[in-house]
Amino acid sequence: TDKHLGWRQGFDTIMLWEFASSLTPSVVGGSGIAMFIVSREGIPLGRSTAVVLVTALMDELFYVFTVPLVFLFVGMDSLFPPQLDNAFWGLPIKTIFWIGYAFILAMVASVFYAIFFRPRAFKYLLLQVFRLRFLRRWRPMVLKVGDDIVLASDELRGKRAGFWGRAFGATCFSWASRFLVVNCIAAAFFPVSDHLLLYARQLIMWVILLISPTPGSSGVAEVAFAGFFRDLFPVVGYIGAVAIVWRLLSYYLYLFMGVVILPRWLRRTSAG
Repeated sequence: TDKHLGWRQGFDTIMLWEFASSLTPSVVGGSGIAMFIVSREGIPLGRSTAVVLVTALMDELFYVFTVPLVFLFVGMDSLFPPQLDNAFWGLPIKTIFWIGYAFILAMVASVFYAIFFRPRAFKYLLLQVFRLRFLRRWRPMVLKVGDDIVLASDELRGKRAGFWGRAFGATCFSWASRFLVVNCIAAAFFPVSDHLLLYARQLIMWVILLISPTPGSSGVAEVAFAGFFRDLFPVVGYIGAVAIVWRLLSYYLYLFMGVVILPRWLRRTSAG
């Protein structure tokens, strides 16, 4: 935001964004609500749209770049537990991962091209596709998406390399730390024999959580956690304990923080 938001405003914005994401299905996310939150902080619509879209783009870029590194250093054979085959939607876990990864890759490529090269052409293409009869009901929503991309493109063009370097560096630090949570919790219960494999499997599991139809991946997250990490824990009983702490820190904490911050934030932004 070019320092438009202070530390407190930034903290409130992130907590409320996570709160919104925890209340909506993971496949939907909280980006639309995040645009409202950022704009309510006094940032113009074009800039707030740009902030949210670039933040989401950086998140996905981290994942797109990290997965090949995981395959390089860990290998594919140990990343997909066979006990999870047919556990989700009757498909092999490897198939689900590649479908999800291909979707993320296509989304990143589309948004990147739309924002930095041809935003208006991309908007036109979207509108033409959604003129089809069976897609027409979503055309107003797609029109809004196209408008947001055009606004974001106008706002972001001309940013220096330092801006992008700092933004992506902060994103990498944030997500790398987030994926380390399970490693730290597990290490508190028992000596972890392979931290890299434990970390790598979280990256694979994240695709399952991303396409979950339940709010905050509730239910799906717990089943996936047990399936992905059972063979890495020395005692099966540790699975439940580590999963509970993990969900407390990565899900329920944001629900609690959102309930605490939201009323105060509404009063502050209304006064502003």
